[in-house]
Amino acid sequence: MPRRTMIEAIRDAMDVSMGRDDKVVVFGEDVGFFGGVFRCTQGLQAKYGKSRCFDAPINESGIVGSAIGMAAYGLKPCVEIQFADYMYPAYDQLTQEAARLRYRSNGDFTCPIVVRMPTGGGIFGGQTHSQSPEALFTHVSGLKTVVPSNPHDAKGLLIAAIEDPDPVIFLEPKRLYNGPFDGHHDRPVTPWSKHELGEVADGHYTVPLGKAAIRRAGSGLTVLAYGTMVYVAQAAVEETGIDAEIIDLRTLLPLDLDTIVASVKKTGRCVIVHEATLTSGFGAELSALVQENCFYHLEAPVARVAGWDTPYPHAQEWDYFPGPGRVGRALLETMGA
Repeated sequence: MPRRTMIEAIRDAMDVSMGRDDKVVVFGEDVGFFGGVFRCTQGLQAKYGKSRCFDAPINESGIVGSAIGMAAYGLKPCVEIQFADYMYPAYDQLTQEAARLRYRSNGDFTCPIVVRMPTGGGIFGGQTHSQSPEALFTHVSGLKTVVPSNPHDAKGLLIAAIEDPDPVIFLEPKRLYNGPFDGHHDRPVTPWSKHELGEVADGHYTVPLGKAAIRRAGSGLTVLAYGTMVYVAQAAVEETGIDAEIIDLRTLLPLDLDTIVASVKKTGRCVIVHEATLTSGFGAELSALVQENCFYHLEAPVARVAGWDTPYPHAQEWDYFPGPGRVGRALLETMGA
């Protein structure tokens, strides 16, 4: 089976979808001739033409607003916001139009759009190129939110998102584009070509939205993570020697609550890890759900490890980034060590 980077897997997902359905269109800032800032759309315009893969003005509200109109008339737009940090001008279109269209039209119209956004830090992007805004989308009824952690899932989840009849926010951890990252920034990064999850099948396949994956089975503690933090959690577990079960959520909404509850009831302990700021982060929702569904099985308080409640720094990036040291301390404390 061929191995691909996450960039290549995402490009392949769009290629497969465009080849199967001529209603799928791809557009955004620099995604046409240039192939996107991270090259995720490279070659698609040459293959499918300028009417199906094209550049848009630097206007996020216009990009998403146009996609909503196209979707209402039967197309399936897959648009790119160059960085998740730039999505705020389009937030009104996403929350007030895309998320509401099915409801306000009583089902006469749907909004089958996908909005791709590189997310997260670890690349010295500073405060305006490193944000993790997933909680802003999971709060909105009518939007689905996906965060893949590897090339295999990225392709399958993106194809599933493109085929979904409702709007999907597809957040791509940019620190994972070329290989898994465990938070040890001073060590060489293993490329996807040497990782089993870099194996990406040719052709069409889907990974269902709303289904988590257990990346490591264990009995001592449950770790809930997504995106880059899956690998940080794995590093912390290896370094502490704790027999933890690591769950890669993959889709934040819809959420695979059954897998979470089954794991926490088995282990009795839970640590939640995400890169976004702590206050009102998605980890707060996860913590509440674990407490509500697993209260009588918990042997310790649910712990959260997250970014600090500050803008993402440039000069002290690794003090902000929730690395394996910080995650490891939370694991030990939750185990009572």
